[in-house]
Amino acid sequence: MHATRLLLAVIFGLFSVSPSSPEYSIQAIRYASAVNEPVSALVMGAPKDEKIEIAMVFWLIRGGGHDVLFDSGFHREVWFKYFPNTAEYMRPDEAVKLAGVQPEDVTDIIISHAHWDHLGGIDLFPKATVWIQKQEFAYYTGEAWQTGGKHGGIDPEDVQALVRLNTEGRLRLVDGDDVEIFPGIRAYAGARHTFASQYIRVDGNPPFVLASDNCYLYRNLAEHKASATFSEADQPANIKNQERMVQLAGSADRVIPGHDALQFQRFPTVGRVAKIK
Repeated sequence: MHATRLLLAVIFGLFSVSPSSPEYSIQAIRYASAVNEPVSALVMGAPKDEKIEIAMVFWLIRGGGHDVLFDSGFHREVWFKYFPNTAEYMRPDEAVKLAGVQPEDVTDIIISHAHWDHLGGIDLFPKATVWIQKQEFAYYTGEAWQTGGKHGGIDPEDVQALVRLNTEGRLRLVDGDDVEIFPGIRAYAGARHTFASQYIRVDGNPPFVLASDNCYLYRNLAEHKASATFSEADQPANIKNQERMVQLAGSADRVIPGHDALQFQRFPTVGRVAKIK
């Protein structure tokens, strides 16, 4: 009799039903631009002389009692020297106010990868818990700085901020692929834009995938071309991940690339803020 009741409960969905995820809003916030960027640095095989203005972006996701940033921009002066083509810069903790959120109201920051323009703003949001791939954290707080390690585009001060957040209890490590961070927000392992980059899917009607640098431009998706910063060995995996993003989102139109200014034309935009959903 007990087995029969158990079977009926499973069949009719009466056993334990997980709560539905919140209906999240998503806004893209453009905190800067980079002018005259070569498209060949973004899309494999693009003409060498073709230039584009790219958007420097992070995304605000709200719902379920959370104000979440996906990536955090940058603010350290050294990077303006390395990238003098940066234009229209606004510090991320000021830019987020354009979407109606104060820096201290940001509850969480999900970091796609440890490059300076994505990780560098984590110390501007005083109450946020930061989420990063476990292997990304381990590599860039350790082996990357040893002989033979690779840390191009990684700011030592950002790494120190990560370690400090960990000692303060404000760091969470995402362990691998297809991991739920919050109900309806899942992280997926990328294909080594950095040591262990990630992208996220935000559930809803409809769902969206925020790709960050795992897909630079809509053009990558349209032409089935890898992001040009991936090594030759990792390019097939990057293309495969872009195909997976489209499947997860249900449409290529709902995959939001990391640096494409077109997202501010395709979606309703006021100033620097685009309403993705």
